[in-house]
Amino acid sequence: MKALKHVILGFIVLFPLCLFSQQPARPKLVVGIVVDQMRWDYLYRFSDRYGQGGFRRLQREGFTCDNTWIPYLPTVTAPGHACIYTGSVPALHGIMGNNWYEPSQRRTVYCVGDTAVQSVGTTSAEGHMSPRNLWSSTITDELKLASNFRSRIISIALKDRGAVLPAGHGADGAFWFDNASGSWISSTWYMSELPAWMQRINAKQLPHRYMQQDWNTLYPSHTYRQSMADSSAFEGRMTDGVTFPHRLSHARADQRYEHFRSTPFAATYTFETAMEAIRSEQMGKDSTCDFLALSISSTDYAGHKFGPNSVEVEDSYLRLDRDVARFLEFLDKSVGRGQYLVFLSSDHGAANNAPLLKQYRMTGDILDMGRLRVRLNDSLSRYFGSRHLVATVINHQVYLDHRAAVENNIDRAAVLQYIRKFLLAQPGIAFVTEPGKDDLSLPEHLRMVLGNSYNQKRSGDLQYHLMPQWFESRTTGTTHSTWNPYDARIPLIWFGWKIPAGKTSRQVYMTDIAPTLAALLHIPTPNAAIGQVITEVVR
Repeated sequence: MKALKHVILGFIVLFPLCLFSQQPARPKLVVGIVVDQMRWDYLYRFSDRYGQGGFRRLQREGFTCDNTWIPYLPTVTAPGHACIYTGSVPALHGIMGNNWYEPSQRRTVYCVGDTAVQSVGTTSAEGHMSPRNLWSSTITDELKLASNFRSRIISIALKDRGAVLPAGHGADGAFWFDNASGSWISSTWYMSELPAWMQRINAKQLPHRYMQQDWNTLYPSHTYRQSMADSSAFEGRMTDGVTFPHRLSHARADQRYEHFRSTPFAATYTFETAMEAIRSEQMGKDSTCDFLALSISSTDYAGHKFGPNSVEVEDSYLRLDRDVARFLEFLDKSVGRGQYLVFLSSDHGAANNAPLLKQYRMTGDILDMGRLRVRLNDSLSRYFGSRHLVATVINHQVYLDHRAAVENNIDRAAVLQYIRKFLLAQPGIAFVTEPGKDDLSLPEHLRMVLGNSYNQKRSGDLQYHLMPQWFESRTTGTTHSTWNPYDARIPLIWFGWKIPAGKTSRQVYMTDIAPTLAALLHIPTPNAAIGQVITEVVR
C-alpha cells in the first residue's frame, strides 16, 4: 500500500510536468523566400538549365502549388509582401500600393516611410522606414507572440519594403540596402545600431567589389534559346549598353549601386548576408522556432530594365538557381536536413513587353498616362471651370479633390460621370469602376479582386483597368500591377520539415500562405487573415 502511495504521488507530481513539456512540434527555422517579379512560368521556362540542387530540388522534394493567384490590386511589391505575410488584402491590411494617396492628409505617402524613426547605419534618409502603415499583424508577429518573444525574427531585402513588411512589427531586425553608402542599413524602429555581424559585412564593401567585374553570361549568349537576341530595342541600358558583357566598372559613381541592384550579384549578396545572419544570430540552433524572411529584389530590377524575354533575365534566373542550391546546402549543414521549413513564392509577375508583342501582331500597346492626365485636367477645366478637381491619379485610381469640388459648388456625381466617360473613350482602357460598388456585369473573379482592393479610408473615387497586355508609359523592359494572369499568377513551393512531395493544380491564393504557415506551426493566424489552409501541405 505504501509503495502504491508513492507511485500515485509521483504521478501527481510528474503529470503537470509532462503536460508542460508537450510543446507543439515546430521546425527549428522557417525561411520565407520571395523572389520579386518571378513569373510562375519561370519555374519551367528555364528548367532545362537548372541544376539538381536549386529549383529542381525544391520541386522534386517539396510540394508545388502550381495554380497560385493574387486576389487584389495593384499587383506590386508592397501589397505583395504584405499579403504573403498577413494572409490579408489591401482592404484590411491597408497597404494599397508602393505609394498611395491619403485623402485625409491630402498627400501621397510611401508604404513604409516613417519620419518618426531615424536611419541606422547611414547618414542618408533611406532608413526612415517602419511598418507603421501596416494595419494588421504578420505571421512573423504571431510566431513572436506564440513563442513568448523567444523566436528570432530577421528580415533581409535590397528593397526597404521587401524587408520591413515581412518583418512585421516585432522583428529583431530588418535590413535593406542603401545606395548612398553601398551597405545594409536599418531604422530605430528595430535597433539603435547595427549588430556587429552586419557591421562586419558592410566593412567588406562587397557591392563595390562586385561592381569591379563584368557581368557576362554563364553560357555562350547565343545558346539562350528562351530569350530574344541579346541586342534588342525592347530592353533598357545597363552601364554602357544593352549587350553582354555588361562592364559594371564603367558605371558612374553616383549610379553604381543603383546598377548593382539589377545584377544577379545582388541576389548572391543577399543570400550571403542571410547565411551570416543565421550563423551569427544562432538561428535554428535550439528548440525555439526562428524565422528568416528573405526577399530577392534584384530580379525585379532586372525585369523592369530588360523584360521577360531578355538574355539578362534568363541569366539572372540561372544564377539564382545556383544561389538557391547553395543556400539549401547551407541550411542542411547549419540547421539540419528536415529540420527547417522553406516556402518560395513571389510578390507579383510581369507582362511581356508590349511593343515586342505588337511587332508580332499580338495584342497590347502603350498608354501614355502622363499626357492623358494633362488632357483630363484640361477637359475638366473647360467643362466645369476648375483645373483642381483631380487631386492625383495613382495605382490606376483617380482621387478627386473634394474640397475643390465643394468650394466651386460642383456635384461629385457629375464629375465622376464625366471622368468615367472620358477614360472609357481612351484606347487601352477596358472598363472603369467605382471602388466599393459592385459591377454585376463583371466576372465573379474580378468582383472578388476589386472587393479585396477597396479600402474605405485609402481608395480613390474611380479605378480604370487596362486592356490585356497594355502598359503605362514604358516602351522598354516590363512592368506590372494588373489583375491579368501574367501579373497575378505566381509560383509557390513548400519544402522541408514535414512537407510531403507532390503537386496540386487546385487554385489557391497568395492569402493562403500565412494561414498554412500558422497551421504548420500551430500558432494563431495573423489578425486580418482571410486565406484558407492549403490542406495538401498540412498533413
